[in-house]
Amino acid sequence: MIISNIITKGAKILKKNNIENYNLDSEVLLTVITKKEREYSIINDRLKIGRKDYLKYFKLIVRRKKKEPIAYILKKKEFWSKNFFVDRDVLIPRPDTEIILEDIKNRFINKTKLNVLDIGIGSGCILFSILQEFQNFRGVGIDKSKKAIKIAKYNAKILKLDKRVKLLNCDIDNYKLDKYDIVVSNPPYICSHKIKYLSDDIKKYEPKIALDGGLTGLVVIEKIINRAKKLLKIGGYLYLEIGNDQYKDVELMLKKNCFRINNKIKDYSKNIRCIISTNLK
Repeated sequence: MIISNIITKGAKILKKNNIENYNLDSEVLLTVITKKEREYSIINDRLKIGRKDYLKYFKLIVRRKKKEPIAYILKKKEFWSKNFFVDRDVLIPRPDTEIILEDIKNRFINKTKLNVLDIGIGSGCILFSILQEFQNFRGVGIDKSKKAIKIAKYNAKILKLDKRVKLLNCDIDNYKLDKYDIVVSNPPYICSHKIKYLSDDIKKYEPKIALDGGLTGLVVIEKIINRAKKLLKIGGYLYLEIGNDQYKDVELMLKKNCFRINNKIKDYSKNIRCIISTNLK
Protein backbone atom coordinates (compact mmCIF):
# COMPACT_ATOMS: atom_id res chain seq x y z
CA MET A 1 0.00 0.00 0.00
CA ILE A 2 1.26 3.50 -0.78
CA ILE A 3 2.21 5.92 2.00
CA SER A 4 -0.59 8.44 1.41
CA ASN A 5 -3.28 5.74 1.70
CA ILE A 6 -1.69 4.29 4.83
CA ILE A 7 -1.60 7.68 6.54
CA THR A 8 -5.22 8.36 5.56
CA LYS A 9 -6.34 5.00 6.89
CA GLY A 10 -4.44 5.48 10.15
CA ALA A 11 -5.86 8.98 10.58
CA LYS A 12 -9.43 7.71 10.11
CA ILE A 13 -8.96 5.14 12.87
CA LEU A 14 -7.55 7.77 15.22
CA LYS A 15 -10.31 10.26 14.39
CA LYS A 16 -12.95 7.62 15.09
CA ASN A 17 -11.39 7.13 18.52
CA ASN A 18 -11.42 10.85 19.32
CA ILE A 19 -7.70 11.51 18.93
CA GLU A 20 -7.47 15.28 18.48
CA ASN A 21 -4.44 15.51 16.18
CA TYR A 22 -5.31 12.44 14.16
CA ASN A 23 -3.64 13.49 10.90
CA LEU A 24 -0.41 14.62 12.55
CA ASP A 25 -0.24 11.56 14.80
CA SER A 26 -0.78 9.24 11.85
CA GLU A 27 2.10 10.89 9.98
CA VAL A 28 4.41 10.90 13.01
CA LEU A 29 3.81 7.21 13.76
CA LEU A 30 4.85 6.31 10.23
CA THR A 31 8.29 7.79 10.94
CA VAL A 32 8.88 4.86 13.30
CA ILE A 33 8.53 2.55 10.30
CA THR A 34 10.29 4.60 7.63
CA LYS A 35 13.02 5.79 10.02
CA LYS A 36 12.78 9.10 8.17
CA GLU A 37 11.55 12.53 9.21
CA ARG A 38 7.82 13.23 8.85
CA GLU A 39 8.48 15.46 5.82
CA TYR A 40 9.90 12.45 3.94
CA SER A 41 6.51 10.72 3.95
CA ILE A 42 4.74 13.87 2.85
CA ILE A 43 7.10 14.44 -0.08
CA ASN A 44 7.25 10.76 -1.06
CA ASP A 45 3.60 9.96 -0.48
CA ARG A 46 3.39 7.65 -3.53
CA LEU A 47 6.05 5.26 -2.27
CA LYS A 48 4.94 1.81 -1.18
CA ILE A 49 5.28 0.19 2.24
CA GLY A 50 5.78 -3.56 2.52
CA ARG A 51 3.24 -5.75 4.31
CA LYS A 52 5.52 -6.38 7.30
CA ASP A 53 6.00 -2.65 7.89
CA TYR A 54 2.32 -2.05 7.17
CA LEU A 55 1.35 -4.40 10.02
CA LYS A 56 3.92 -2.83 12.36
CA TYR A 57 2.50 0.59 11.64
CA PHE A 58 -1.04 -0.40 12.49
CA LYS A 59 0.11 -1.90 15.77
CA LEU A 60 1.30 1.61 16.61
CA ILE A 61 -2.03 3.05 15.50
CA VAL A 62 -3.81 0.65 17.86
CA ARG A 63 -1.63 1.84 20.75
CA ARG A 64 -2.39 5.45 19.95
CA LYS A 65 -6.13 4.90 19.55
CA LYS A 66 -6.08 3.55 23.12
CA LYS A 67 -4.78 7.01 24.11
CA GLU A 68 -1.17 6.00 24.71
CA PRO A 69 0.82 9.24 24.32
CA ILE A 70 2.86 9.67 21.15
CA ALA A 71 5.96 10.40 23.26
CA TYR A 72 5.81 6.96 24.90
CA ILE A 73 5.29 5.23 21.57
CA LEU A 74 8.22 7.09 20.02
CA LYS A 75 10.29 6.79 23.22
CA LYS A 76 11.28 10.45 22.95
CA LYS A 77 10.06 13.98 23.53
CA GLU A 78 11.60 17.26 22.42
CA PHE A 79 12.29 19.83 25.13
CA TRP A 80 14.36 23.00 24.78
CA SER A 81 15.39 21.87 21.26
CA LYS A 82 16.78 18.51 22.45
CA ASN A 83 15.24 15.04 22.35
CA PHE A 84 14.89 13.24 25.68
CA PHE A 85 14.29 9.53 26.07
CA VAL A 86 11.01 8.94 27.90
CA ASP A 87 8.88 5.98 28.82
CA ARG A 88 6.04 5.33 31.24
CA ASP A 89 8.36 5.68 34.25
CA VAL A 90 8.73 9.43 33.78
CA LEU A 91 6.44 12.36 33.13
CA ILE A 92 6.38 13.61 29.55
CA PRO A 93 8.11 17.04 29.30
CA ARG A 94 5.65 19.84 28.54
CA PRO A 95 6.29 23.02 26.53
CA ASP A 96 4.91 25.09 29.45
CA THR A 97 7.81 23.94 31.62
CA GLU A 98 10.20 25.71 29.25
CA ILE A 99 9.18 29.03 30.88
CA ILE A 100 11.51 28.04 33.72
CA LEU A 101 14.40 27.75 31.28
CA GLU A 102 13.58 31.08 29.67
CA ASP A 103 13.78 32.90 33.00
CA ILE A 104 16.96 31.12 34.13
CA LYS A 105 18.67 31.84 30.82
CA ASN A 106 17.92 35.56 31.12
CA ARG A 107 18.45 35.92 34.87
CA PHE A 108 21.82 34.16 35.09
CA ILE A 109 23.27 35.13 31.71
CA ASN A 110 26.41 36.61 33.28
CA LYS A 111 26.84 34.02 36.03
CA THR A 112 29.43 31.23 36.12
CA LYS A 113 30.00 28.09 38.15
CA LEU A 114 26.64 27.95 39.92
CA ASN A 115 25.37 24.76 41.56
CA VAL A 116 21.86 23.61 40.63
CA LEU A 117 19.62 21.06 42.36
CA ASP A 118 16.63 19.51 40.56
CA ILE A 119 14.13 17.91 42.95
CA GLY A 120 12.15 15.18 41.19
CA ILE A 121 14.35 15.12 38.12
CA GLY A 122 12.31 12.64 36.05
CA SER A 123 13.75 12.51 32.53
CA GLY A 124 16.22 15.26 33.39
CA CYS A 125 14.77 17.75 30.91
CA ILE A 126 14.95 20.80 33.20
CA LEU A 127 18.36 20.28 34.79
CA PHE A 128 20.07 19.03 31.64
CA SER A 129 18.70 21.95 29.60
CA ILE A 130 20.13 24.35 32.19
CA LEU A 131 23.53 22.64 32.05
CA GLN A 132 23.53 22.86 28.26
CA GLU A 133 22.89 26.60 28.41
CA PHE A 134 25.55 27.22 31.06
CA GLN A 135 28.74 25.26 30.42
CA ASN A 136 30.25 26.01 33.84
CA PHE A 137 27.20 25.10 35.93
CA ARG A 138 27.13 21.80 37.76
CA GLY A 139 24.05 19.92 38.86
CA VAL A 140 22.52 17.34 41.15
CA GLY A 141 19.24 15.61 40.40
CA ILE A 142 17.27 13.56 42.91
CA ASP A 143 14.18 11.43 42.49
CA LYS A 144 12.41 8.94 44.75
CA SER A 145 11.82 6.70 41.71
CA LYS A 146 14.72 4.36 40.88
CA LYS A 147 13.33 3.93 37.37
CA ALA A 148 13.29 7.68 36.81
CA ILE A 149 16.91 7.98 37.92
CA LYS A 150 17.87 5.22 35.49
CA ILE A 151 16.26 7.17 32.62
CA ALA A 152 17.88 10.42 33.74
CA LYS A 153 21.29 8.74 33.75
CA TYR A 154 20.69 7.50 30.22
CA ASN A 155 19.72 10.99 29.01
CA ALA A 156 22.72 12.54 30.76
CA LYS A 157 25.02 10.13 28.95
CA ILE A 158 23.39 10.72 25.56
CA LEU A 159 23.66 14.50 26.05
CA LYS A 160 27.27 14.12 27.29
CA LEU A 161 26.47 15.71 30.64
CA ASP A 162 27.25 12.74 32.87
CA LYS A 163 30.54 14.31 34.03
CA ARG A 164 28.78 17.47 35.24
CA VAL A 165 25.82 15.99 37.04
CA LYS A 166 25.23 13.69 40.00
CA LEU A 167 21.99 11.69 40.05
CA LEU A 168 20.65 10.16 43.25
CA ASN A 169 17.71 7.93 44.10
CA CYS A 170 16.56 9.85 47.15
CA ASP A 171 13.44 11.36 48.72
CA ILE A 172 13.60 15.09 49.41
CA ASP A 173 13.01 14.45 53.13
CA ASN A 174 16.32 12.59 53.34
CA TYR A 175 18.49 14.80 51.15
CA LYS A 176 20.91 17.03 53.05
CA LEU A 177 23.99 17.39 50.85
CA ASP A 178 25.62 20.70 49.90
CA LYS A 179 24.31 24.23 49.37
CA TYR A 180 22.91 25.41 46.06
CA ASP A 181 22.56 28.63 44.11
CA ILE A 182 19.44 27.40 42.31
CA VAL A 183 16.83 24.79 43.22
CA VAL A 184 14.30 23.83 40.55
CA SER A 185 11.36 21.47 40.79
CA ASN A 186 8.36 20.39 38.78
CA PRO A 187 6.71 18.41 41.60
CA PRO A 188 3.49 16.39 41.62
CA TYR A 189 0.75 18.95 42.29
CA ILE A 190 -2.55 17.32 41.26
CA CYS A 191 -5.00 16.70 44.11
CA SER A 192 -5.34 12.94 44.65
CA HIS A 193 -9.10 12.97 44.13
CA LYS A 194 -8.79 14.91 40.85
CA ILE A 195 -6.49 12.46 39.07
CA LYS A 196 -9.45 10.38 37.92
CA TYR A 197 -10.73 13.42 36.00
CA LEU A 198 -7.56 13.85 33.96
CA SER A 199 -7.53 12.85 30.30
CA ASP A 200 -6.94 9.17 29.55
CA ASP A 201 -3.51 9.76 28.03
CA ILE A 202 -2.36 11.17 31.39
CA LYS A 203 -4.17 9.13 34.04
CA LYS A 204 -3.75 5.77 32.27
CA TYR A 205 -0.14 6.12 31.18
CA GLU A 206 1.89 8.73 33.05
CA PRO A 207 3.38 7.73 36.43
CA LYS A 208 1.06 8.51 39.33
CA ILE A 209 4.06 9.25 41.53
CA ALA A 210 4.81 12.25 39.30
CA LEU A 211 1.21 13.50 39.37
CA ASP A 212 -0.22 12.92 42.85
CA GLY A 213 0.30 15.90 45.13
CA GLY A 214 -1.77 14.48 47.97
CA LEU A 215 -5.14 15.55 49.31
CA THR A 216 -4.57 19.27 48.69
CA GLY A 217 -2.13 18.97 45.80
CA LEU A 218 0.36 20.88 47.93
CA VAL A 219 1.86 18.10 50.07
CA VAL A 220 5.04 17.66 48.02
CA ILE A 221 5.36 21.38 47.30
CA GLU A 222 5.37 22.13 51.03
CA LYS A 223 8.09 19.52 51.61
CA ILE A 224 10.20 21.03 48.84
CA ILE A 225 9.89 24.56 50.23
CA ASN A 226 10.85 23.39 53.73
CA ARG A 227 13.88 21.47 52.46
CA ALA A 228 14.92 24.12 49.92
CA LYS A 229 15.15 26.58 52.81
CA LYS A 230 18.01 24.48 54.19
CA LEU A 231 19.61 23.60 50.85
CA LEU A 232 19.71 27.04 49.25
CA LYS A 233 22.43 29.59 49.87
CA ILE A 234 21.30 32.97 51.19
CA GLY A 235 20.09 34.80 48.10
CA GLY A 236 19.65 31.52 46.23
CA TYR A 237 16.71 31.04 43.88
CA LEU A 238 13.86 28.54 44.09
CA TYR A 239 11.92 27.77 40.89
CA LEU A 240 8.66 25.93 41.54
CA GLU A 241 6.22 24.76 38.90
CA ILE A 242 2.71 24.71 40.35
CA GLY A 243 -0.84 23.79 39.41
CA ASN A 244 -3.69 26.07 38.40
CA ASP A 245 -4.91 28.37 41.20
CA GLN A 246 -2.24 27.21 43.67
CA TYR A 247 -0.13 30.35 43.60
CA LYS A 248 -1.77 32.08 46.61
CA ASP A 249 -1.26 29.07 48.88
CA VAL A 250 2.29 28.58 47.63
CA GLU A 251 3.07 32.27 48.15
CA LEU A 252 1.98 32.00 51.78
CA MET A 253 4.19 28.93 52.31
CA LEU A 254 7.17 30.71 50.78
CA LYS A 255 6.72 33.88 52.83
CA LYS A 256 6.38 31.88 56.05
CA ASN A 257 9.75 30.31 55.23
CA CYS A 258 11.36 33.72 54.59
CA PHE A 259 11.40 33.56 50.82
CA ARG A 260 10.91 36.73 48.79
CA ILE A 261 8.67 36.34 45.75
CA ASN A 262 10.57 37.54 42.68
CA ASN A 263 8.19 36.66 39.90
CA LYS A 264 5.14 34.65 38.91
CA ILE A 265 5.22 33.37 35.33
CA LYS A 266 2.14 32.45 33.33
CA ASP A 267 2.03 29.50 30.96
CA TYR A 268 0.68 29.55 27.41
CA SER A 269 -2.87 29.23 28.75
CA LYS A 270 -2.38 32.32 30.95
CA ASN A 271 -2.32 30.33 34.21
CA ILE A 272 0.37 31.11 36.78
CA ARG A 273 2.63 28.10 36.29
CA CYS A 274 5.89 29.00 38.00
CA ILE A 275 6.79 30.95 41.14
CA ILE A 276 10.34 32.25 41.47
CA SER A 277 11.54 33.18 44.93
CA THR A 278 14.73 34.04 46.80
CA ASN A 279 15.94 32.59 50.10
CA LEU A 280 16.37 35.59 52.43
CA LYS A 281 17.93 33.94 55.50
